[in-house]
Amino acid sequence: MRISRVSQELIDELGIYFLLFDRAGYGESDPDPKRTVKGEALDIQELADQLQLGSQFYVIGVSMGSYSTWSCLKYIPDRLAGVAFVVPTVNYWWPSLPDSLIREDYRRKLLQWSIWFANYAPGLVYWWATQKWLPSTSGLERNPLFFNDRDIDILKTISGFPMLTKDKLRERGVFDTLRRDFMLAFGKWGFDPMDLSNPYPQNESSVHIWQGYEDKVVPFELQRFVSGKLPWIRYHEVPDGGHLLVYYSSVCEAILRALLLREEPVSYRPRTARDWY
Repeated sequence: MRISRVSQELIDELGIYFLLFDRAGYGESDPDPKRTVKGEALDIQELADQLQLGSQFYVIGVSMGSYSTWSCLKYIPDRLAGVAFVVPTVNYWWPSLPDSLIREDYRRKLLQWSIWFANYAPGLVYWWATQKWLPSTSGLERNPLFFNDRDIDILKTISGFPMLTKDKLRERGVFDTLRRDFMLAFGKWGFDPMDLSNPYPQNESSVHIWQGYEDKVVPFELQRFVSGKLPWIRYHEVPDGGHLLVYYSSVCEAILRALLLREEPVSYRPRTARDWY
């Protein structure tokens, strides 16, 4: 996923340039079976240096790719001018997550079993994912278990998730890339984001989390907890938003204006405060 619904007019107005970072094994980047969460931040820093982006730059992390963004906040905070997390996945291995919050979350059990199979039975997972009798990923992309109504409307206008098609998954390199990425994102990181200090003590408007209230992949309750533990992060909640916020044109514009211009998008304040932790 990426910021894909931004108008050229806004890009010209803000004078911005997008650089899309492919994690190891994605796009034309080489696989790296030994990569780590810390290595993600160092790779981003090296790329920025090689391209001479300057002493500081902005980082936007989307969905599962947000673990690289947390890594940047941990290991290279001095290089960041600002950060935006868009529907970031929450790692259930974080020690700070209270059991009362995640005990009944079916996603936790699903991830636990998925990680076990990905680690100890990757051949079985590969066989399961590539069998011809299984439904195609087009069924996944229309499944109300994962996407709300607005997401499903978006999926009618985009190409979907090319790496999750059966043809792509049959390529062992693609399958292994997705498996390693999944295990890294939901494995043990070596640090808890809830222990991070504010890298911008003079400006508490530099880090943002954007979350859909109707997100069925990452529940908003988890994002509210994270934001409550890290009050220096500005939390924004889209009332009718699902997991595909990055494809909502109006939200994309609000993300950039809040990050770059410090604008306060009043319409994306959380619905209530009583659910905060």
